[in-house]
This record gives sequence, C-alpha cells and structure tokens, in this order.
Amino acid sequence: MMADFRIGHGYDVHKFSEGRRLVLGGVEIPYRLGLLGHSDADVLTHAIMDALLGAVGLYDIGRHFPDSSEDFRGISSMLLLKEVKKKLDAQGYTVGNIDATLVIQAPRILPYIDEMREGIAAVLGVDACRVNIKATTEEHLGFTGSGEGAAAHAVALVYSKE
Repeated sequence: MMADFRIGHGYDVHKFSEGRRLVLGGVEIPYRLGLLGHSDADVLTHAIMDALLGAVGLYDIGRHFPDSSEDFRGISSMLLLKEVKKKLDAQGYTVGNIDATLVIQAPRILPYIDEMREGIAAVLGVDACRVNIKATTEEHLGFTGSGEGAAAHAVALVYSKE
C-alpha cells in the first residue's frame, strides 16, 4: 500500500510594535521591536502550524486557538505547535518536511536559523534536516520592506503513518 501524502500551505503576518519581544521560530531575537499579536505573535511558527493543519484538512490556527480566548493570550507558539503535532498524530499523519520563508527587512536572522530549525523539529519529532527555514527582505518595498511588520509562508508535506 502507498502512503497517503498531503501538502499544506500556511501564511501569516504581524505588525511590529514597541514593548514586545521578537520571537521567530520559537527563538527570542534581540531587537528594538516585537510583533503584535494575541499570543507571542511568532509569525514563522504560525505559518508552519497553518501549513500542517491545512495538509490534514483541519482548517487553521484561528479555529483551534482563537484570539478571543484568554487561554492563548501571550502563549508560546511552540506550545501551540505541540498541540498541532498532537492533532496530526490523532489523524494518523507525520511530518515529511517543512519549507518556510520569513519575509522581514530587519533584523537579520541568519544567526538564529539553525536554532529555529532544531527547536521546531524537536517539537514535531523529526530530524532538523526536515525543517528548512529561509529569510528574505523585500528590498524596502511594501509593509515588510518598510519595517512595519513581518510575514511568513510555509509549505508542509505530511504522510500517513500506515
């Protein structure tokens, strides 16, 4: 029997704000601004969660972790990713690989990418080589290029465990 392969896409965006920590891929990055959101506003992890949920037809993170719930105020997105992993397990799926792109003008995140990959992979129970993270600027164009916020895209391949 052939495994059941599925692909999901995720996208998220958050605005920069003063007085917030900048958390990307589960890693706190020193910067003068953080991302605004109900949780820790980890735009990269949010896009990855949406890709994983979408791959198995479980809608999006807003349905599972609504910003109207005080249960999720300030919560670490890595804790939410653990919950997404449980949902994948319950559906009988595991992660094949993830490819994500962070769209951000500043700060530079190259020094943090390996730590992000390792942390996300550990939560999902896969080797870090199955989690790829890239970053790009938009050459000072648009809201990300002007430094108003950050965005992330992710695609995920999952497959049935059977």
